[in-house]
Amino acid sequence: MCTQEPRWLTEEEMSAWLGLASAMIRLPAALDAQLQRDAGISHFEYQVLAGLSMSPERTMRMSELAQLADGSLSRLSHVVSRLEKRGWIRRTPDPADGRYTLAVLTDDGRDKVVASAPGHVEAVRALVIDPLTKAQLRQLTEITRRVNRAIDPDGACPAERSS
Repeated sequence: MCTQEPRWLTEEEMSAWLGLASAMIRLPAALDAQLQRDAGISHFEYQVLAGLSMSPERTMRMSELAQLADGSLSRLSHVVSRLEKRGWIRRTPDPADGRYTLAVLTDDGRDKVVASAPGHVEAVRALVIDPLTKAQLRQLTEITRRVNRAIDPDGACPAERSS
């Protein structure tokens, strides 16, 4: 049995950790609130629609879309069902491999992303980008890259794939 003393956080480390933990909780809630208020969709729904809008032919396998949106396949399936009812997404079997299902962004879905994007980008700017200097923004990029790499060394994290 290991009796090694835990590596307790220093005061400076605790301050950094608590600040990050607070931001991890409060930022998604703030982004979600803005999208709910202005567009009537959740942040996760926006991520799904935006992910499809940027993919070739506005189409993606459900499993890849779940990974891109940082959600489980089950959660994605429920969300896509809601988005299908609104006419923003349709599902179809993958013609290349029938074991997979494709999510396809409809024209109405694309219109929803286009209408929702300006408010979302403004919220991201106001909450994250504008409060930082250019040097801090570069530091934030490197910090999040390192944290994401520690969380996911194999690089499955969407942020790491786009870096």
